[in-house]
Amino acid sequence: MASSPVDIEKGTTSPTDTTRPEETIDLARSISSSRTIAEADQEAAGGDVDIALALIDSAFEPPDGGIVAWTQVLAGNLVNCISWGYPATFGVYQLYYKDWLDLPQAQISWIGSVQLFLTFVACTFSGRLADAGYVKSTLAAGSFMVVFGTFMTSIATQYWQLFLAQGVCVGLGLGIMFMPPLTVINSYFKRKRALALAVAATGTGIGAVIFPATIQYLIPRVGFGWAVRVSAFVALVICVIATIVLKPRLTPRKTGPWVEWSAFTEGPYVLFTLGAFLTFWALYFGFFYINVYARNVVGFDTVSSVQLLLIMNGMSVPSRPVTGFLADYVLGPVNTFTIMTMILAGMVFAWIGVHTRTEMYVFAVFFGLANGAAQGVYVGALASLTKDPRKMGTRFGMVCTVVAFATLAGPPTAGAIIDKDGGRYLWAQVWAGVVIAMGSFTIALARVRSTGWRLKVKI
Repeated sequence: MASSPVDIEKGTTSPTDTTRPEETIDLARSISSSRTIAEADQEAAGGDVDIALALIDSAFEPPDGGIVAWTQVLAGNLVNCISWGYPATFGVYQLYYKDWLDLPQAQISWIGSVQLFLTFVACTFSGRLADAGYVKSTLAAGSFMVVFGTFMTSIATQYWQLFLAQGVCVGLGLGIMFMPPLTVINSYFKRKRALALAVAATGTGIGAVIFPATIQYLIPRVGFGWAVRVSAFVALVICVIATIVLKPRLTPRKTGPWVEWSAFTEGPYVLFTLGAFLTFWALYFGFFYINVYARNVVGFDTVSSVQLLLIMNGMSVPSRPVTGFLADYVLGPVNTFTIMTMILAGMVFAWIGVHTRTEMYVFAVFFGLANGAAQGVYVGALASLTKDPRKMGTRFGMVCTVVAFATLAGPPTAGAIIDKDGGRYLWAQVWAGVVIAMGSFTIALARVRSTGWRLKVKI
């Protein structure tokens, strides 16, 4: 007589369910490691469903730590160093291009905006490829495009060449290489997931210091071309190490659509996506314009204005793991993301009152902390709304595609407001602060839609 089937979620048997044990094993096979499932197959064949269930649970449950798991965080840290450290460098390029090409700021901003846009758009496709098991090959392909595009940037002499090399080629490569480590890290952690993702995200701040500092230091000494080529060689080394270290854990989800349209029927997911769109619409305003503001409004020289960008980027490093800890152990990822984006909006409004050198340095410190805190828990917040870890790459990639249009329009919008107002920054700062505050409010609505109005729920 066949044994009662097992409910994998509850660990109980159900007399009304007619699923056979071997079918339960087949279902679990798609989400678990092959070795443990092979052992579970043997136990189920021998009639011991309880042992089979225990083996399935151990395979599905993330290890939540250990050398291999934290090594994946290291790989993610290295990839973030490139994927988001590169875009944060554009403030340095913007200064150089402004003097070299003698073009309006809004037009120059399109290079960085298109780079960001394509980075986010590519995440949809690279996320699905990572879910399907093409982790290392996807990372390698993106790495090649980033390094190749950077070398092409180093020999460009005209605006359209810079646009294609730095905006298009590098932008696509950054997005393609970003998703594989994110999906892998997500599969290794559960209780510590937000912390692990936040620690990996500290690579963003590290890269955002290394690459601008490299460019700023080398341009006066070896020229623009070799300064950019050196950064390409650094990126190549980082990408090779990350590709070697990355180790997928879950059995790939080979079948399934590129876009999970059903996610857009989930209220919390839709509201979170809208909130992310609003937040990222204005988020890169500070990265693109803080050094230009310091030079044109406060009176900084070029070197000192770039130092402000480095300070802001560097201060985003310590705040990311702190918010990851708060998200996992105190508030929950979505709650933390909501609070941090509201703080970031407040910092943008505070920028309006900054007019002296001392105030600029203080602002750079606190804006960097707030920006890093918000971005550090962004991925973890979405992960907390994603029940199936095998779909994390696809669902996050979909959010990134929507956010891509925000990053495409954001910096040029700010530049157009500044140019329209005769070079003054007031209304651009007001616009950015209001938009980020609206994003925070919308993310809070996603939280309410998911849990109700209960304040003490950690999500």
